Amino acid sequence: MPGENLSREEARERAAILSVERYDVALDVRSAVGPAAGSGPRTFRSTTVIDFRCSRPGASTFADLIAPSVASVRLNGRDLDPATVFDGTRIALDGLAERNTLVVDARCAYSRTGEGMHRFEDPEDGEVYLYTQYEPADSRRVFANFEQPDLKAPFSFRVTAPEGWTVLSNGAADGDPVPAEGGGATTVFAPTQPISTYITAVVAGPYHVEHDHYARTHPDGAVLDIPLSALCRRSLARHFDADAIFDVTRRGLDFFHESFDYPYPFGKYDQAFVPEYNLGAMENPGLVTFREEYVFRGKVTRPSYEGRANVILHEMAHMWFGDLVTMRWWDDLWLKESFADFMGAFALVEATEFTEGWITFANRRKAWAYRADQLPSTHPVVADIPDLEAAKLNFDGITYSKGASVLKQLVAYVGRDAFLEAARRYFKRHAYGNTTLADLLSVLAETSGRDMAAWSAAWLETAGVNSLTPQVVCDAEGRITELSVAQTADGARPRLRPHRIAVGLYRRTPEGALERYARAEADVAGPSTAVTELTGQPRPDLVLVNDDDLTYAKTRFDEVSLATLRERLGELTDPLARALAWSAVWNMTRDALMPARDYLELVLRFAGQESDIGVLQSLHLQARSALEHYVAPDARQEAGASLAEGALRELRQAEPGSGHQLAWARFFSAVAATAADLQLLQGLLDGSAKIDGLDVDQELRWTFLEALVSEGAAGADAVAAERGRDDTASGHRHEVRCLAARPDPEVKAAAWAALVDSDTLSNALVEATLAGFVQPGQRELGAPYVAPYFAAIERVWAERSIEIAMDVVRGLYPSFQEGALVLAETDKWLSERAEAAPALRRLVLEGRDDLARALRAQQCDAPSR
Repeated sequence: MPGENLSREEARERAAILSVERYDVALDVRSAVGPAAGSGPRTFRSTTVIDFRCSRPGASTFADLIAPSVASVRLNGRDLDPATVFDGTRIALDGLAERNTLVVDARCAYSRTGEGMHRFEDPEDGEVYLYTQYEPADSRRVFANFEQPDLKAPFSFRVTAPEGWTVLSNGAADGDPVPAEGGGATTVFAPTQPISTYITAVVAGPYHVEHDHYARTHPDGAVLDIPLSALCRRSLARHFDADAIFDVTRRGLDFFHESFDYPYPFGKYDQAFVPEYNLGAMENPGLVTFREEYVFRGKVTRPSYEGRANVILHEMAHMWFGDLVTMRWWDDLWLKESFADFMGAFALVEATEFTEGWITFANRRKAWAYRADQLPSTHPVVADIPDLEAAKLNFDGITYSKGASVLKQLVAYVGRDAFLEAARRYFKRHAYGNTTLADLLSVLAETSGRDMAAWSAAWLETAGVNSLTPQVVCDAEGRITELSVAQTADGARPRLRPHRIAVGLYRRTPEGALERYARAEADVAGPSTAVTELTGQPRPDLVLVNDDDLTYAKTRFDEVSLATLRERLGELTDPLARALAWSAVWNMTRDALMPARDYLELVLRFAGQESDIGVLQSLHLQARSALEHYVAPDARQEAGASLAEGALRELRQAEPGSGHQLAWARFFSAVAATAADLQLLQGLLDGSAKIDGLDVDQELRWTFLEALVSEGAAGADAVAAERGRDDTASGHRHEVRCLAARPDPEVKAAAWAALVDSDTLSNALVEATLAGFVQPGQRELGAPYVAPYFAAIERVWAERSIEIAMDVVRGLYPSFQEGALVLAETDKWLSERAEAAPALRRLVLEGRDDLARALRAQQCDAPSR
C-alpha cells in the first residue's frame, strides 16, 4: 500500500515539527465473538484522540492508520472527508495550528498474522483470545497515531469487551469494569508514562490469570510494591507453572534494581503467554507478551527452562533499555536489543539457578551472530535503516547476539563497575526520552576514561567477524619460546579489531583429562600479537585463544591443538572451554575448513560425553544441518545411517528419565531413516516397544509421528487418530505440519497453493505448513517448485503482510535442490529484478549465500574419503 513503508527521512521531518502531548484510545472488541458481520474482514471500532503541538503553524503532515474504513476524521473541530484525506495507510493533515486535536473514528481489522490486534479461537473450547503485537510499526493497525519511536506520549486506553473477559493494557485498570450499553463491559486504564507507539499493548479474553507481587525497599528509602500477574489460555492452565515464572521475575527485578539504581518505572508487571505469537516475546511496559510455547505441555529439558528464564529477563531489561530510554530511530535498534540480550544473559547467570548461561550464550547465541555476520546482508551493529521494511529485517543475529557479544567485550574493556555506572547515568539523564549512539558513548567515556570513539568505530560501526589463530614455537626441551595470536578478516571486510582475550593452555593429566594449566590475558591488535606472559610454559596439547569467551571472534587452532581435539575433545573438563571448542569446529565446518563428515565423527565420538545438555542439543541441531547441507551428496545416506545408529546407541545408554535421554530420543527421530529405525519409532508410539525411562508424552508422540509420516511409514489416518488424542491448538498445528510432510506430489501441490496462492492460513499454520512442506529427505518432490518460487515471490511480497511474506520467502527458498541450478536461477532473478523491494532482495541474497556456502562445504567433504 502507498505510504505503508515509512522512511527515516519522513520520520525526521515529522519529528522536527511535532510533539505529542497525549493519546486517548477507545477500542470496542465485542465483535471478536459471534458471527462476523458481512463478507469482509472481521473488524472492531477504534476511536483515537491525539493532542499534539506543531512548531510551524500552517504546516502539513500525516497520521498513520491501516484500516478497512474510516467513519470520521476531525482536526481542530473541522470535519475532514475520510475519502479525501485517508488513503488506506495515512491520514493527510493540512493547516496545522500550534496546538492540535485529531479525532479519528475507524473500523480496524482483526489480524490472523500476529500483527496488530490478533484474534485466536481455541479449537479445544471455542473461546476467543485477543492480543496486540506492534514492533516495529503495527499499532497503526489498531489505532491512528504517529508511528515512530521518537514521538513518545502518555497513552490512556479504554477497552469495551465481552462480559467476564480479562482485559489488560500497559497501565493499571482505573477501577472495576463498567457495564457497557448493548452488553459487555468497559475497562478504563490509567495513563501511562510517555512511551512509544510500538510498545503499547492490549490483551483481552477469558484468560487464566495468576497473581503475585514484588515488594522491596529501594536504597533511597522508597518502598517498591509491584503487582505481578501471569496469564495463559484457560485450556493451557493445567500446564501453567506460574510459580516458576514469578520466581524468575522477582529475581530479575532484584538484579536490575541493584544494577541500574533506577526503580522499575511502569507500575504493575503483567506477563501474558499468548497463542500464535510471531516472536519469542515483546517488552510492552507493564504488559509483556510471550509466545505460549513457553508453557510446556510435556517434558522438556533444562535448557527449555533456562531459555524461558533468559527471555523473561531479556524483556525485563527492556523496561530500562528500550522502554524508559528509547532509540530515536531504528538505526539504533541495538541500543535496546543488544543491551537486553547481554543483560538477560548477565542476570540469568548472576540471579538465577542457571549459572551455565554464558555457556549457552557462547554456543548458541554467538553461533547466530557468526552466521549473520558472514552473510552478504551483514551490517554494522549501528545500522543504516532507511525505512520500516529494512527495520523489520534487522531484528537479526547482528542486532541481538553480535551486539550482546560486543557488549560482553566492552565490559572486559572498561570494567563491570564503569559499565553499570554508565547505565545508571544514561537512565537518569534520558528517562522517558530518545537517544542515539552518541548519548551512550558519552556516559561510557565519563565512567571509564576510555576512548569510546575508537572502540565504537571498531566494534559498532563496521561489519564482519575476525578469526584468531594461535602460533606456537617450542624449544628442544618442550618449552614455549614464542606464542602469538594471528588475526585475519574476511576478504570483503578487511577490518582488524582490538580484542581483549584470554589465552588458555591445556594438557592431558595422568587421569586422561584435558585441563588448563596456564592462562594469560592480552590485548590483541593487528595481524599478529605476541603473548609474552606464556613464554617458558610447557608445550601445550591445546591452545584456546578466546578462553572464557571474552571477545567476539571465530577461534581457529594450530595443528597440534586441532589434532588433540580430534582425539580428545570430550576430555576437556571445563564446560565453557568444551563449548568453545565445539563452536570453533562447527565454524570450521561451515567455512569449509573441516570436512562435514569429520565434524559428524566428532559428534558421534564425543557428544555422548557432553554433560551440558544445552550444548548437546546444539550439537544435535548442527549435526542435522551438517548432514542435510554440508556432507557430500553421494555420502549423505551412509552418513545419515551412522548418525542414526549412534543416536540410538546413546539413547539406550542415557540415564532413564533424564533430559539427555529425551534429547537423544528427539535427535534419533530426526535422523531415523532405515526400516528398523522407523519400526522402533512406531513401536514406541503404539506401545509395542519400550526404552526404560522414556516417557512418550503427547509432544514426543507428534515428534515420532512426523518422522514416520515424512518417510511414508504412516499416513493421513494415523495423523487423524493422533489429532483425536490431542484436540488442541497445538495438536492442530502438529496435524497441519504432519499432513504437509507426506511424501506425495499432490500433498506438496496443495501445501504450495495454501502458502503462495492463498492468504487464509493464520501465521501459526503458515509456519506449520512450511515446516511440513520442506523436508530434506524429499528433495525430488521439491524440484518442480524452483521456477515457481522465483516467479511468485514479488507477488507474495506485494500482497501479504511483511511477517507472512518474510516467512514464505525464507521458508520456500529451494536450498535442498540441485545447487548449481538454484544458484543460476537466483542470480538470474537478482539480475532481472534489480528494482524489487530491497528487503525482498536481501532475503533472496541470504538464501543464495547459505546455498553457496553449502556447496563449498560439500566440495571440502567430497575428497576427504
